Amino acid sequence: MNKMERLVRDFGTHEFSSGSTAGKDYRSFQTKYKNMLKEIIGQIGGELIKFNKNHYCFSAFVKRGSRYAYFSVSDVRFFPNAWKRNILVRTAKNEKDFSGGSNNYTSLEQLGGKLNKILGRS
Repeated sequence: MNKMERLVRDFGTHEFSSGSTAGKDYRSFQTKYKNMLKEIIGQIGGELIKFNKNHYCFSAFVKRGSRYAYFSVSDVRFFPNAWKRNILVRTAKNEKDFSGGSNNYTSLEQLGGKLNKILGRS
């Protein structure tokens, strides 16, 4: 079983805790997601250059050659399946470009292919 399959198995129907600080369950999920993301990005020859931890959501920047992509997962408490079915990805000018190019959405299973397409050739 790969990291993606384990993540879906462990959190696919999970109802996350909520509070003024991120719960232990969410912190574990975020760490596992980040590790899975590194694996996916490595498979397409990219690099995770910035991972922005937030309260119950997160974003990241990916680089391959001279091209950048922005990646974002919505709040897992209010959008419970968005982390696997509705992931935002788009081009970026650099690792500080949060507005970037046109919004694209993809599923977890298609994430590597979508990032590969967005990053294009350097």
